Amino acid sequence: MRNLKEKYGETAMVAGASEGIGAAFATYLAKAGMNLVLLARHADTLTQFGNQLKNEYHVEVMCIPCDLSNEDVVPFVKQALRGKPIDLIVYNAAVSYIGSFIENSFDQHDTLISVNIRTPVRMLHEWGAEMLNRGRGAFILMSSLAGFQGSGFLSMYASSKAFNLVLGESLWFEWKRRGVDVIACCAGATATPNYLLTMPEGTSIFAPRVQAPDEIPLACFRHLGKRPSVIVGKGNRLASFFMHRFFSRKLAVTLMGNNTEKMYHHLIFKKKR
Repeated sequence: MRNLKEKYGETAMVAGASEGIGAAFATYLAKAGMNLVLLARHADTLTQFGNQLKNEYHVEVMCIPCDLSNEDVVPFVKQALRGKPIDLIVYNAAVSYIGSFIENSFDQHDTLISVNIRTPVRMLHEWGAEMLNRGRGAFILMSSLAGFQGSGFLSMYASSKAFNLVLGESLWFEWKRRGVDVIACCAGATATPNYLLTMPEGTSIFAPRVQAPDEIPLACFRHLGKRPSVIVGKGNRLASFFMHRFFSRKLAVTLMGNNTEKMYHHLIFKKKR
């Protein structure tokens, strides 16, 4: 773990850091001795978590409460940093709306595009340039198994995660010879607070198990700098292998849609009751 600091530098920034996978990444990085910049919407939760990390791991923690859907969020964070260099970034923040594409409003879709696509692209452009100039750094983009094929009732979320996957893999190739490591980290169902709030119902017997958040950074950092992307979890890798090697594209899309419909019937059809 300590070689993260030696390889990339002193300070890591985690977007979407106050709970779930983001909090797991922040904890992992604090254990590795890196100072932290934590971004999330809810100031009280973020500050409490930041203080916990500071006290337990004796690292510097700067908390910047912010709305990652705001078009000016990157300049806002840059100003708050006051010139502090960022050596490693984990972009974990994401918006997901379950349900029919049409029944979710355009404003909801626009917010999702802002958080899941526009803000990470701007962060990559802003801090990626600085990392390239220094000749070292790392950027982790969280993706999802939902982004490997069409996913009915998760259409916008799945599309944004496909974007993150392809962007991460592309920049892995562009930047690898310049000292900056990029990886797209693809998670499956993970027991985050947001996931549990959706109250998913029974899934297919073939669905991989739901993972714990702290499993994600362990796998991701094991492959950072070695691969353009990683699917976290043996069950997820096996499911993906079968879906895309033995099933037709049509069947893969159908299975994903059917599974989502089964898990979230109570949400998808709520408006029609």
